[in-house]
Parts: sequence; C-alpha cells; structure tokens
Amino acid sequence: MANNRIHTILTYCIAMVWMANGLFCKVLNLVPRHEQIVARILGETYARPLTLAIGFAEIGMAIWVLSRIKPRLNAVLQMAVVAIMNTLEFFMVPDLLLWGKLNAFFAFLFVLLIYYHEFHWNKKS
Repeated sequence: MANNRIHTILTYCIAMVWMANGLFCKVLNLVPRHEQIVARILGETYARPLTLAIGFAEIGMAIWVLSRIKPRLNAVLQMAVVAIMNTLEFFMVPDLLLWGKLNAFFAFLFVLLIYYHEFHWNKKS
C-alpha cells in the first residue's frame, strides 16, 4: 500500500514539473530565460512560436503522465526529451541556465526519478 501511495505522489510530482515548465515558464512566459534559450539555439525569428509549441508539448506530457496511458513509452520519451534538451543547453547556452552547467546534474536526477518511478517502483505496468 505504501509503495502504491508513493508511486501516485511521484506521478503527480513528475506531471507538475512538466506543467510548471510548460505553462508558467514557456506559455505564460513568466521565465523569459526559456525563450532566450530557444532564440539562441533555434534563432530569434521564431523563438516565441517555438517556445509556445515546446510549452504546449510539455503540458501535453503532463497530461500524458497523469493519464497513465502507455506509461513505459511515456517514461522513455520523457527521459529522452530531458536528456536531449539538457545536452543541447549544456553545450550551447550554459550561461542562460539557472544553475549553469550544474543543470545537467539536476536533469540527470530527474531522469533517474522517472526511470525508478516507472521501471522499478511501478509494479502495475
């Protein structure tokens, strides 16, 4: 019972990370640094629409996490997205990251959390 409860709490926490980053940081542009990162990597011209697209995709990821539809595929995709985004940012825009290159460490911890959440602690899938 305790494992099931922890798993449920972690599901909501992981979804909240995606929702906060997608809605607040990107769609509502409450953290302009995110759009600056997109502008530096993909170009200034389409930075806002691309940031919005990324934000809506992250909101979609949060909804997918909560839906528990194909959770293992979801977990693999989450881990890949976090790893790819953070690798690009690490090499291309470390000066714009909240904790600089140390962001990669926190991204790694998030990837580990997603992995253990779905492939180790989840006995239902």
